[in-house]
Order: sequence, then C-alpha cells, then structure tokens
Amino acid sequence: MRLEQITIKDIARELNVSTSTVSRALKDYPGISDETKRKVKELAEKMDYRPNAIALSLRKSRSFTIGVIIPEVVHFFFSTVISGIEEVAFARGYNVILTQTNEKLVREKSSIATMLSNQIDGVLVSFSKETTDFEHFSNLLEKGFPIVFFDRVPDIDNAITVTVDDYSGAFEATKHLLQQGYRRIAHLSGPSNLKISQERARGYTDALIHHGFTPDPGFIVECNKGTDDEAQKITAEILETFSTKPDAFFANNDMAAVGAMLACKAAGLRVPEDVGIVGFSNWQFCSMIDPSLSSVSQPGFNLGAKATEILLDLIEKKIQLGEYSNSVVLETELLVRKSSVR
Repeated sequence: MRLEQITIKDIARELNVSTSTVSRALKDYPGISDETKRKVKELAEKMDYRPNAIALSLRKSRSFTIGVIIPEVVHFFFSTVISGIEEVAFARGYNVILTQTNEKLVREKSSIATMLSNQIDGVLVSFSKETTDFEHFSNLLEKGFPIVFFDRVPDIDNAITVTVDDYSGAFEATKHLLQQGYRRIAHLSGPSNLKISQERARGYTDALIHHGFTPDPGFIVECNKGTDDEAQKITAEILETFSTKPDAFFANNDMAAVGAMLACKAAGLRVPEDVGIVGFSNWQFCSMIDPSLSSVSQPGFNLGAKATEILLDLIEKKIQLGEYSNSVVLETELLVRKSSVR
C-alpha cells in the first residue's frame, strides 16, 4: 500500500493559512512572522513533510544534466556503455552524473533521490540485483519523469528499454558448443530475478531442444555473484558431485567462465579438448588468457548511445512516453576463440 506524501496544502489546512504562507515560512521569507514560521516548521516536522523533489524537477527549466545509475563501474560492459552515453550526451550539450549501486537497492534509491534534488532532466538506469520492487521507478514514470532502462530492464508499465538480444546470444553460444561435439553442456546462470539471466537460460535451453537434446534442469546452476571465485567453487563441486559430468560450460558472464576454466584445469581437464567453455560479454581479457575465451560480444557502446538518444528525445519533447512503447533490442555476436574449438 502506497503511503501518501504530506504536501504544503496539508500543512496549510491544519493551520488554516494559505499555501503561499506555508511555502514562504518554510523558506524563511521576510514578511512572515517568527511565530508563524515556528508553527509551520514544527507541524512540518511532526507530519514528516518533505519537499516534492519530482515536482520541483518538473517545474524547473532544463539543467542539461542527465543521471546514469549502474550496478558497478568496473564491469567492462558497463564501461563501454558509459562511453556511448557520454559521446551522445556531450554532442547534444548535456552533462552526465554517474552513480553506482554496488548491487544495493538502498544505494539505488539514494541515487534517485540525490539526482532529483539536483534537478537532473532525466535518468538512465540499469538496476541492482537486489531490486525486485520497482515502485520507486513507477512513481517517477507516472509523473512523466523521463527514464530509460538499459541492459537490466523491469517489467513495469510505460518503461522504455534498450537491451541486447540475450536470448539469441545464448542460443548461438550453445549451438556452437553442440556443433563442436560437446553434448553435456552445463549453464552457469545469473541471478534468476534478472530478465537477462532468464533470457540467456532460455536461449541455452531452446538450443538444446532445437538440436534434439532434452535439457536437464540440474545442469542450470545459478552463480548469483557472477565472480570467478564463486564460479570456480561451483564448477569444482559440479565436477566432484554430478554423476553425469559436463563436457562443456556456457557461463552467464565472462568472469564465471574464467572460474569454470580454472576449476576444470585444477581437476586435470584440458580446455578445449576435454571441456569447452563459452562466456558472455567479451571482456578485454578474453583474448589474453590461455586458452583464449570464446564469448558473446555485446554492443555496449551502441547500447549506451541509443539509450541516451531516446532519453534526450524524451527530455526535449521530441517523443512522448505514451507514444514510444516499443523496446529496442540490439544484436549480439559470438566471437569464437580457442576455449570452445576442438
């Protein structure tokens, strides 16, 4: 149940004064008596009044500043997205404020509040792993505040989204492993609440079915953190405990793929002769490790550029929220390297 926010009108009604008197008292305008200021401020504090940052932002003229909220700056994919965002924003005369949530919902909400208080014109968002309730975004969308979601996108009304084709990328990666002769392919999946994880798992499953194999649900193992350490431990456990040993791993991201590779090597398995491995994102290190890692490349720069173009068009009223209902999906590309070629 949504809690109603206290407004200046509520305070004015309680004190039987005008809304302009309340507004001026809160701002310490001259001409308002000290007694009136005291009463207004005391009641405001008692009623937990907070200035409506959204309304302020919508009333103000444009600041030519947009906000960007991402899970983590160090992720290679997000660094390429940021490059695309800045390229378009600066070319159109806008500044960029960047925050990272470190996968924490509380930081995500704090970032939104801070950006609104600083009168940003709109925001680009890739939400945190902890975020399952999107009311803080829905509230903004309902008020017409410009938001464009990218990569990690919520299933909420009026959301404009820009993503890559995670399903196709996963399908092609799994198909490639099958074509190389691997038959027992395990999938190290991402957090189950993220649509990108769901789409990659769906692509993996459909590729198996399409090629005449029956998917084993037990071969989809979640790597929630997506780190190499986590994936290494999970892969080692799979190799030790599964009665049917995988002969390939398709990982939700490249760090998980590296962890799988390290675990396989520690178990005495050769990559790619005994085990094939494919990742997702095409981090810079993919071509530097031994063997080089096959990975699904995401057009991060183009994704950031496209999301920014749409956001700025919303801000400048070139398009309207209700008129732009279609999501934008960019193509991926499988880059085949030594880790998956027999």
